[in-house]
Amino acid sequence: MQKIIVFTDIHLVPEGETIIGLDPFARFSLGFAHALDRHADAARVVLCGDLTHNAAPEEYARLRAALDGCPLPISLMLGNHDRRAPFLTAFPEAARMETGHIQHVTDLPGYRLICLDTLNEEAEDTHSGWLCGARLDWLETALRASGDRRVIVFTHHPPIETGFTGMDWIGLKNRAALIDRLRASGNVVQIVSGHVHRTIQGAAGGIPVTILKSPCHQMPMTLGYHDPSLSIDEPGAYGILLLTDAGVVVHSEDFTLPGTVARTYP
Repeated sequence: MQKIIVFTDIHLVPEGETIIGLDPFARFSLGFAHALDRHADAARVVLCGDLTHNAAPEEYARLRAALDGCPLPISLMLGNHDRRAPFLTAFPEAARMETGHIQHVTDLPGYRLICLDTLNEEAEDTHSGWLCGARLDWLETALRASGDRRVIVFTHHPPIETGFTGMDWIGLKNRAALIDRLRASGNVVQIVSGHVHRTIQGAAGGIPVTILKSPCHQMPMTLGYHDPSLSIDEPGAYGILLLTDAGVVVHSEDFTLPGTVARTYP
């Protein structure tokens, strides 16, 4: 069994600033330490986008400092609150895509992890996602080269509608094109996304989809159309993927809940 730790929607802000009274840096630092302490045997950490709130150089510098010294390899992805130029200034080693997008592949025993870049810096609504032809072609090549490995695909914007109509409005605009490619490959066993700030399970073209919530602020349970920036202070979380011979198991860990002592039943 292999483990993958997943954080999404970190939303780091400049020092001294908060989001709905919460300090994203403090919350992420607490969650990251929690995950590394309890899952030091993980194969990798994946950060699924919205690394910062304003894409400011200072925010990326804070993230760089928070990640320095991490003993595990890290995959960094971008979300709608990020911008490629300031991100690459802080993380120049991430500039590996000839198309100019932040996409990458990691191969593990029996599994291939594919991280996609759904950021659309030209979006009229400023926050929806898009996968252009170059990114989809790159994905198809990565899928073909996966051999007999099971594939897990990571996206910031989910490939499904969630019932949170405001968030769906700023979702992945060409989700059908992504689903078509993933279904055609026949070896994608799990999709992991963020963006919605809520733990949600679903399926895209028959492929299981897990949406994980933020370590900081969450989307309240208000189905239908609401302001997509509506937020609530609920427990922060990160995801744990277990990659087994039988398939993928996904856990969500609420690390800000009060500490408790595990007990056996009488």
